[in-house]
Amino acid sequence: MVIRRVLAPRIDFGALRRELGLPETYPEAAQREADEAAAAAPGPAVDRTDIPLVTVDPPGSRDLDQAMHLSRRPGGYRVRYAIADVAAHVRPGGVLEDETWRRGQTVYLPDGNVPLHPRSLGEGAASLLPDVDRSAVLWTIDLDADGGTTAVVVERALVRSRAQLAYPQVQADADAGRLPEPIALLPEVGALLTARGLRRGAVNLPIPEQDVAADGDGWRLVLRAPVPMEEHNAQISLLTGMAAADLMLAGGIGLLRTMPAPKPEAVQRLRAAAGPLGVHWPDDVGVGDLLLRLDPAQPRAAAFIDQAAELMRSAAYTSFDGEPPDQPAHGGVAAAYAHVTAPLRRLADRYATEVCLALHDGRAVPDWARAALPRLPAVMAATDRAASAASRGAIDLAEAVLLEHRVGETFDAAVLDVDAPSNGKARPGRPPGGTVALDDPPVRARCLGELPLGTRVRVRLVAADPATRSVAFELA
Repeated sequence: MVIRRVLAPRIDFGALRRELGLPETYPEAAQREADEAAAAAPGPAVDRTDIPLVTVDPPGSRDLDQAMHLSRRPGGYRVRYAIADVAAHVRPGGVLEDETWRRGQTVYLPDGNVPLHPRSLGEGAASLLPDVDRSAVLWTIDLDADGGTTAVVVERALVRSRAQLAYPQVQADADAGRLPEPIALLPEVGALLTARGLRRGAVNLPIPEQDVAADGDGWRLVLRAPVPMEEHNAQISLLTGMAAADLMLAGGIGLLRTMPAPKPEAVQRLRAAAGPLGVHWPDDVGVGDLLLRLDPAQPRAAAFIDQAAELMRSAAYTSFDGEPPDQPAHGGVAAAYAHVTAPLRRLADRYATEVCLALHDGRAVPDWARAALPRLPAVMAATDRAASAASRGAIDLAEAVLLEHRVGETFDAAVLDVDAPSNGKARPGRPPGGTVALDDPPVRARCLGELPLGTRVRVRLVAADPATRSVAFELA
């Protein structure tokens, strides 16, 4: 649901695009190759168009990577998860493949995204749009009654989505008990998978999403908490990513999404912060379970969640060919995990998926996919930084424009974080401060002063500069 929204005037994001070096168009040869691939008939694949799949995405999405169908089976459940088969459209060694390597992933900006693939593919022939036959990689994952995986099949297939669903309506349907048949079991299966994750030690941060959305001639600065159906949907993606990782580890080749597990001393620091923030943390409750119980709309809970984000650092892509990596797991998932479910938006997924198809079929991994694996971690790290900078820069710019004419005003805010001292002492030359979240407008920014963590305060706006995309406050 939307927690808060504020209208901002017309904003030009062009300078941010130029600063980050984001491409404006596709090279002519790459666009032509994409258009030719889009016009071609689907390649050979098993016909699975009888499965009534549906997609579930944010409203207005056109780059539809996944479609699902959930059903009961004796002793458990069957998850069918169709993923857009991008490799069926992008020729290895072609100019289109070269251009996707330059981009790495889709970068989302309020005035339009910078897509990984030309729209004729990413929002057209490769997208799992409803009521048309599409090439897909279909994962069929059987679960037992507790959500444990008992069998995995992955195959190239021809599929047909029956409907394009959006989260707000899906959540409303779930609340009313009228979910459509293909996803009627999603709350039940999602809850089972979440519970299994918590038992493994998985950590999910319920941080509200801050975004900039178009609103007529202006923009809305939006702070939105994820609805439960989004988390259930994410669990299906995590399930598939773990199945992919298991395939690759068993086969001795692949590309994992890795992250160190939270260090015990970091968990202890977080536990020490719980008391002052009024968060009750029983000794027998894990971090992930505790976070699910908190309400991020409450200032002290929001401050605790912000502190918990420090546990989730150093995510990376790790390739291997032969010996598995020393640390193959993802600390947030608490299991080995791979990105394979968003190939329209992430370059790495295309190659990891091809590895899984080959390993499942007992054949050699194609040379073009094997050769790509060691190069992908650096490319994805660089494009991750660009995508993060674009997202943060757009929000910073909207905040500065929104507040430019309100310098000197005071606002209610919650203290989310305070500057950590160095060796127990104040940092030389740096005044005390931290991060605050305003109630209205929904702005998060730096604030100077002796800030009591997790409390509510009054802050004064001292600077708001659209040219530098910066906003600053001081304790009032």
